[in-house]
Amino acid sequence: MVDVKIGTRPPWVGLAAAVWVQLAAATAYNFPLYSGTLKSVLGYDQQQLTMLGVANDIGENFGIIPGILCNWLPPWLVLGAGATMCFLGFGVVWLAITQTVVGMPFWLLWIALLIGTNSSAWFITSVLVTNMKNFPLSRGTVSGILKGYVGLSAAVFTQLYGGVLNKSPTNLLLLLTLGLPLICLLTMYFVRPCTPATEDDESNQRSHFLFTQIMSVLLAFYLLGTTIFDDIIPKDDVVKYILLGVTVVLLLSPLAIPIKMTLFRSPKKESDIDQLVSLEKLEALLPPNLSQTYVESNDNNNNNNGDDEDSNSEDLNMLLAEGEGAIVTKKRRPRRGDDFEFQEALVKADFWLLFVAYFIGVGSGVTALNNLAQIGYAASVDDTTVLLCLFSLGNFFGRLGGGAVSEHLVKSRLLPRPVLMTCTQLIMVMSFLFLALALEKSLYISTAFLGLCYGVQFSVMIPTVSELFGLKNFGLFYNFMSLGNPIGAFLFSGLLAGYLYDKEMATQVGTTCVGQECFRVTFLILGGICAFGAFLSVILSMRIRPVYHMLYAGGSFRVQRPLH
Repeated sequence: MVDVKIGTRPPWVGLAAAVWVQLAAATAYNFPLYSGTLKSVLGYDQQQLTMLGVANDIGENFGIIPGILCNWLPPWLVLGAGATMCFLGFGVVWLAITQTVVGMPFWLLWIALLIGTNSSAWFITSVLVTNMKNFPLSRGTVSGILKGYVGLSAAVFTQLYGGVLNKSPTNLLLLLTLGLPLICLLTMYFVRPCTPATEDDESNQRSHFLFTQIMSVLLAFYLLGTTIFDDIIPKDDVVKYILLGVTVVLLLSPLAIPIKMTLFRSPKKESDIDQLVSLEKLEALLPPNLSQTYVESNDNNNNNNGDDEDSNSEDLNMLLAEGEGAIVTKKRRPRRGDDFEFQEALVKADFWLLFVAYFIGVGSGVTALNNLAQIGYAASVDDTTVLLCLFSLGNFFGRLGGGAVSEHLVKSRLLPRPVLMTCTQLIMVMSFLFLALALEKSLYISTAFLGLCYGVQFSVMIPTVSELFGLKNFGLFYNFMSLGNPIGAFLFSGLLAGYLYDKEMATQVGTTCVGQECFRVTFLILGGICAFGAFLSVILSMRIRPVYHMLYAGGSFRVQRPLH
């Protein structure tokens, strides 16, 4: 029996807790803050440091194992496993960098960093899968909010590092070793499956989500402001703790929703029969053992109520179709919108169209991100941190806004979410073209747009894969799709951009390539690749549009009835 929390407040408490777990999932973003110390203290060369960066990237993105286990284990246990990996992995790195353990083998440190950063995959999988099931009517909005906070977490840690941690890599690693597991231990009780909200609660949901989005935007601008004006902000301890206190308050702001729901309870408007029907619809979203319990109870009620036999029978059929095999009379192949097994999805063209389109979008975006400093130097930009701030801010708004905009397009226009992927990849084509032409003032504008479009890819892919292939194995599907990020970084950034950059630098004098020729060919190739990605997402949108008409014809996600 799955322990499902009943009530309207627990999902919002879980969402507020998920914000802090997403903050803890930013382990991989901190590598640049302590990598230099690793190199100097342990005497590593650049090639060894690069290999540690590979371990950092692999650990962050390899989530197949938690994706599988999240179907069998409760969220708190998945979080506990991630917290253990975080403690062990970064604990070993801390022992090495503080010279507590002298002469640690390189291979052991590589494995430790891999384990430590892999904790983020466990954290993200646990909260994302749980909240997508708790808010099945607002999947795009939820994914945008959660992914948006992941984007902000790097800025939060940067503020911590430059503030109360006094720019100490050893203090940072100690925080990663002890602080992040503690956050997970404190929040794991609240990240739990809850009864999903019904369509009658959707109007309240919209206002609550809007509040959460506004507070995350305020946090983004606050962090941006503290970064820009860092030079003029006093460096005394009191100011540092005040700045950190404001950040903590903004991170706690989603808790205002369940507190408000507690203080100002809304009256129940449904009759007993309406509540029964709503519960039947919700049971279709719950795991099979819980659905089976409800089916047996519902059958007993039907025997005592002949007047509602036809209506209850119809709802029971819907429950059986969506209840993941509670009572199976005839097995058929799943259709788009049903719950797929992983091997069943692998033979579907829509699955690979979505994967390749996503891989192209995030791969080209992360290539621009990874080479942002070199792009700035080539364009004779003195302070490349401005470019990083523009990309990061665009990335956040892309993640947050992509989920909200796609949700609006789906419910009001019945447009498939990949339509937004098409639009953003076309914008990426234009951005790369402007960068290749080296037009005046185009660098800053193109960087901001690339960050925006890069963020949209995440918040579109996540709800799309859940709508096409169901929530039953969503954790596995999501983590498989996420492999597009490191694969794209390896192919587009490591092989393509790195090779062409070194080739051009070999024709110049010095250790840094300068001039528009350094990345011109790379930008043109990436623009062409994004055009191909936009073409694929158009094909995908055309193929899956009937699915969205079926799921959202009533203006909101509805449980699919069985197809015989």
